[in-house]
Amino acid sequence: MTWVQALVLGLVQGLTEFLPISSSAHLRIVSSVFFGDDAGASFTAVTQLGTEAAVLVFFAKDIWRIIVAWFAGLRDRLTTRGQPELPLHDQPTMRLPVITADRKRVLDEQAQRELDYRIGWYVIIATVPIGVLGFLFKDLIRTGARNLWLVSFMLVAFALVIAAGEYYGRKIRPIEQLTTRDGLIMGFAQCLALIPGVSRSGATATAGLFLGLEREAAVRFSFLLAIPAVTASGLFSLPDAFEPAGEGLNASGPQLLVATILAFAVGYASVAWLLKFVGNHSLDWFVGYRIVLGLTVMGLLAGGVVSAT
Repeated sequence: MTWVQALVLGLVQGLTEFLPISSSAHLRIVSSVFFGDDAGASFTAVTQLGTEAAVLVFFAKDIWRIIVAWFAGLRDRLTTRGQPELPLHDQPTMRLPVITADRKRVLDEQAQRELDYRIGWYVIIATVPIGVLGFLFKDLIRTGARNLWLVSFMLVAFALVIAAGEYYGRKIRPIEQLTTRDGLIMGFAQCLALIPGVSRSGATATAGLFLGLEREAAVRFSFLLAIPAVTASGLFSLPDAFEPAGEGLNASGPQLLVATILAFAVGYASVAWLLKFVGNHSLDWFVGYRIVLGLTVMGLLAGGVVSAT
């Protein structure tokens, strides 16, 4: 891999990771069309560490609050085990948030702590499916799943799924109403992102829309949900990134480091932009782009301009 390739691919990773357009598909397409080779699944997974670091920094306060609430909630439930439960009418209830003048929801301290505790569990539970499937199908993900015919097809097919989610999703449930069932369904939806062309954020956010979640709530939880899976995948793929098995450009350590840092910087800006964007716009804006890109790649494949493998 040359330095130009590393810089371009790091930039592409940062720009596309959080948008519902599939960063793995874009890395696969850009590396094949402009550089004549596949950047490799391992390079993709490692540079995703940069974009996930951007999520960690952007949501640092939220993540710390969730971690603290999860451990505190676990401690409280373990210390009260075996004690008689309060009568139903005396049990604490989740108080509704206060709506401020700028339409923001503000929870009181106890309600926020309970919500953070639940979200911590939802992220843990929802990460199990992709952890299992990612490990079982890791070889297929690095080889056959990166076929450009499959990638371009999934770009188009999943664009229609996103459009359906926007059309049929009621988008009335705030993140305070997130349930274990919601987390598990979005966790299984995240497994679709193992196929380049689907998009991790697109799959999980669209599942949230089908479940009736508000668009911003679905996108915000999808970011939190991606942290364990993507971080584990990047660390697991780190040794293979230097000597990719089968297809893949060989990146040096400095190239990987610079590409990951670039992905972090651009990814941070992308997170901030997307959260602001979905507050006032639908995901349909990305549907047309996915279809045009997918059909363009199919045309290049059919004309023999690029190779599917």
